[in-house]
Amino acid sequence: MSLLKSFLTIESPKSLQCWREGYTREAFFADLSAGITVAIVALPLAMAFAIASGAAPEQGLYTAIIAGFLISALGGSRHQIGGPTGAFVVIIYAVIMRHGYDGLLLATFMAGIMLVLMGLFRLGTVIKFIPYPVTTGFTAGIALIIFVSQIKDVFGMQIETLPADFIGKLTTYSQSLHTISLEATVLAIVGILLILACRRYTPKIPGPIVVVILGAVAVWLFQLPVETIESRFGAIPSTLPTPSLPVWSFEKIRAVFPDALTIALLAAIESLLSAVVADGMTGHRHKSNTELIAQGIANIASALFKGIPATGAIARTATNIKSGARTPVAGMLHAFFLLLIMLFLAPLIVKIPLAALAAILVVVAWNMSEIESIKHLMKAPRSDVLVLVTTFALTVLIDLTVAVQVGVLLASLLFIKRISEVSHISRLELQSYDNEQENDADPDDIRHKSIPDGVEVYEINGPFFFGVADRLGRTLDILQKPTPVFIVRMRHVPVIDATGMHALEEFYERCRRQGTQVVLSGVRPQLKKKLERFGFIAQIGNENVLDHIDRALERAHELLRA
Repeated sequence: MSLLKSFLTIESPKSLQCWREGYTREAFFADLSAGITVAIVALPLAMAFAIASGAAPEQGLYTAIIAGFLISALGGSRHQIGGPTGAFVVIIYAVIMRHGYDGLLLATFMAGIMLVLMGLFRLGTVIKFIPYPVTTGFTAGIALIIFVSQIKDVFGMQIETLPADFIGKLTTYSQSLHTISLEATVLAIVGILLILACRRYTPKIPGPIVVVILGAVAVWLFQLPVETIESRFGAIPSTLPTPSLPVWSFEKIRAVFPDALTIALLAAIESLLSAVVADGMTGHRHKSNTELIAQGIANIASALFKGIPATGAIARTATNIKSGARTPVAGMLHAFFLLLIMLFLAPLIVKIPLAALAAILVVVAWNMSEIESIKHLMKAPRSDVLVLVTTFALTVLIDLTVAVQVGVLLASLLFIKRISEVSHISRLELQSYDNEQENDADPDDIRHKSIPDGVEVYEINGPFFFGVADRLGRTLDILQKPTPVFIVRMRHVPVIDATGMHALEEFYERCRRQGTQVVLSGVRPQLKKKLERFGFIAQIGNENVLDHIDRALERAHELLRA
């Protein structure tokens, strides 16, 4: 109980912390202004992302309202704005195509549970270590897929069902060129130019809301024959749906589990990346584990209210900060204003042309493309370039789930290779010293010690992981004849894993069989505790595990005399 209380104290939401610090009237009005601004920005984006994902526009609004409120209320960041994002477009579209919308709801619900568990097990700091080439590769791949998926609405093509795969989309477009609508094309191009113009000349005016308003007015005024939200999806409900559990079965859980895992990983990566960006803009520090728990609860609630997956939205979070937000109340108010818009303006929202929403998503895709990051990464080591290109290609041509899994696996293998190159085992008597002055400054340098005949001294440098473990066993093969005492210096071993411990145990057994006594030197207290827990100390004898080379050499003298 005390452990739970301690956890809740450390991982309490930022909203509660801000309230304890004192919430002033000035802060409320600052949050109110920011909330209205972000709601205006979020309205077209929430619907555009839902439509691009193969869902209905209202499902994007449900997500922005329910998940957006909970992410701000329960999260670990002062300024995080949550809701549907471009990162999910690809995976949502694929899940709906494979398992239907019910499958997406179940996958979102499961992903929410996974995110809560990640936060409870304090994996927030670990998620941040997803390699940069992996995140850049799948983000750029998502951007390309979003752009290609919007070609249909940018040119107003008459396509009944758009294939899920990248090549299938391009093939379908090439077969539908004769259905291009001039009106939709002009509307989309003008929309893109308007967004870019607003960004450059009037940055305080949100370009997306300008595009959807002017687009809807143009369609009504000139009676343009283009598709609107109403013509494709019908009316938007003016109320939130009644919450209900997703339809599930063990068979369905097994089928959507890989997709749920991908959604959870993407939500974790995007939300923590957004929180880091917010910290950089404001100087505050977020709580990563609290943020993951909030993201999990928000996705569970989104599934209950017939929404789609949600995460932290970098662009909306930046808008929130630039609009003067002080606390998470701004994000909560943004969700409240979106609810008011849905309740009272639903009949007007459906008049928005799909070409206008497509224009917004084309700009979003360009912003996500990571062109500069890719150029920079191309100068990195070839192994990182390989991870980047592989993740990008798999995202575009195969599947985002496969891309993330293979990308992380490749990066992990490369990490293991680099760790094994950094860590090494060396025979100290045979070392060559390039920097004499540096080694003379080390009072524990082996050259300053008297090593008796019949004693071999080897040193392990770096983490003793499975990538280095097999090298320890090979050291005995190098020796021409067995030695009475073998000292293993471990002063530069910060950590050891199970494979390293097992290798140490096997090494000891080989030495024991040939009559060699093993002595460990420079074992740190934390490392010694791990060896005790593994049972190795009892096996080798506590008197043969010493914290300094001098005591290890004294022990070697005792063993030789015995």
